[in-house]
Amino acid sequence: METYITIPQNSDFSLHNLPYGVFSHFYDSERHIGVALGDYVIDLAILEQNGFLQIEPDETFFNQPTLNKFIGTGKSFWSKIRKELQSLLKKQNPILRDNLELREKVFIKQSDVIMHLPVSISGYTDFYSSKEHATNVGCMFRDPKNALLPNWSELPVGYNGRASSVVISGTDVVRPSGQIKLPDSERPIFSASRKLDFELETGFIIGKPSNLGEPVSVERAWNHIFGVVLFNDWSARDIQQWEYVPLGPFNSKTFASSISPWIVTLEALEPFRTQCPIQEPKPLSYLVEDNIHNSFDIHLSVELKTEDSDTADVISKTNFKYMYWSMAQQLAHHTISGCNVQIGDLMGSGTISGSEPNSYGSLLELTWNTTKPITLSNGQQRSFLNDGDTIIIKGYCEKEGIRVGFGEVSGKITSAFQFNSEHKY
Repeated sequence: METYITIPQNSDFSLHNLPYGVFSHFYDSERHIGVALGDYVIDLAILEQNGFLQIEPDETFFNQPTLNKFIGTGKSFWSKIRKELQSLLKKQNPILRDNLELREKVFIKQSDVIMHLPVSISGYTDFYSSKEHATNVGCMFRDPKNALLPNWSELPVGYNGRASSVVISGTDVVRPSGQIKLPDSERPIFSASRKLDFELETGFIIGKPSNLGEPVSVERAWNHIFGVVLFNDWSARDIQQWEYVPLGPFNSKTFASSISPWIVTLEALEPFRTQCPIQEPKPLSYLVEDNIHNSFDIHLSVELKTEDSDTADVISKTNFKYMYWSMAQQLAHHTISGCNVQIGDLMGSGTISGSEPNSYGSLLELTWNTTKPITLSNGQQRSFLNDGDTIIIKGYCEKEGIRVGFGEVSGKITSAFQFNSEHKY
């Protein structure tokens, strides 16, 4: 599919993609829904005002501050709007191509807009579904011969996170403070985190709600997923190590989670389906999928940029296809108790690590908990993140000349909140 819009080579945002986001011209101006194409945002609200992309008579869906209303129209309309957009943007179609006045209003440079959270997130869940990551963590903090706990291979482990602290890419992340238990101290101390880390993840956005008390079957789970984002679930490892027993992460994870501004739809990802790793033992029946192509071939990378450097270093490369549990299995297990999900809910994949050291999805693994610091191109070393460091996560799919990318999610670490000498504020 060729378009009359010039798209840079290796752009994430081809006509095969058309990911959705929310933008405004100024921070406090009216927000519209758009799709990305090359270096442009296409203003769907303007197209809608001019008679295109109609869903219901006398109803508007794209002059909205979030995607939730549009997502709520359902899968058939997601597909309808996608096909209509692709038709309008094809090189051979003169309707929009030759309407220069309308094109001037509809096509806006991405560099000229402000991106916002694409959905209103009422609930956020984080999973722990990379076998390599879970094994690495188990080896570091438990018996390496029993790195995985008995339940890990039986179900997608997860916990309920904090939706209020999910932030859009580009938002600064304040270093968290909390209780830390030092090895040679009898009691914990209060301190800013000394082991601040990133977690390379993706997240899927719920597109169809479910009713309380009614599980979503693994066969129907894909119909409840609208699309996928890049996700960095920042982690304070030292705070987490002290607090996680017996109920799991709390302050070590709630201070910030960053998502990319563009949601890549499942329909755009369909050509890149692949198979999850073989699951042994065979899961219980409610987790068994008929479709073996239950994962996606998504190339992922992490870059670290220091405050005094003009360039970023690639410190990790991995792939989503290494994930042990699929998105459908995660959603089926999430709802098996009768837990309901809502449009816009975010489900984090958990840290994505491969089998090689350069494919690990966190500094905890890359530096093996400070024992193997990484050296950057400017000569500096890192075990965990310093103030001023920026983490940039990127992702894309590519096959037979077709590229569908996610853009990036980035965040810069700023210094901890300043307390007085008595740790009060």
